[in-house]
Amino acid sequence: MSKIINLPRKNNFFLNGIRGTLEHRATWLYLLLKEAEKNGIAWEAIGFPAIRACGHMHGQNLVKLSGTNSLKGLKRKLFTLPAQWVFEMKILDSTDNRLSIDFGYCPLVAAWQNLGCSDEEIVRLCDIAMEGDRGIAETFGATLDIGETIARGFNKCQIRFSK
Repeated sequence: MSKIINLPRKNNFFLNGIRGTLEHRATWLYLLLKEAEKNGIAWEAIGFPAIRACGHMHGQNLVKLSGTNSLKGLKRKLFTLPAQWVFEMKILDSTDNRLSIDFGYCPLVAAWQNLGCSDEEIVRLCDIAMEGDRGIAETFGATLDIGETIARGFNKCQIRFSK
């Protein structure tokens, strides 16, 4: 029996459409990692470096778009109002040097649950997926601390960027 509870509080056509695209990407990640595993390659061996590289690319673009490496700039360009709705985020703190966000829903976890992944697999997949956020943090000259996560059975993901 899964200990993961990941139910959106808000649903509408717009949110479900965006969540569907994120679920599709989470499905790709899972299927790619399962194929790698069939070939004797551990998920983490390819997942961490590939997703971190994606985070670096994304982060460089976000720094360019925001014109700053301030974490306020990161909030403004990545954690937009639509993103806040999709992930049911609560912005707790946003300064040049700190950005604290709680996520109340995760479409990636939803996709992995729908694929029948075990709780243990979901924890691994989540950690690999968060490598992109770690890469983004690095490009902003910050670190990323992850507290509670939905994948680990909590009711939120605690994401903390800090310089």
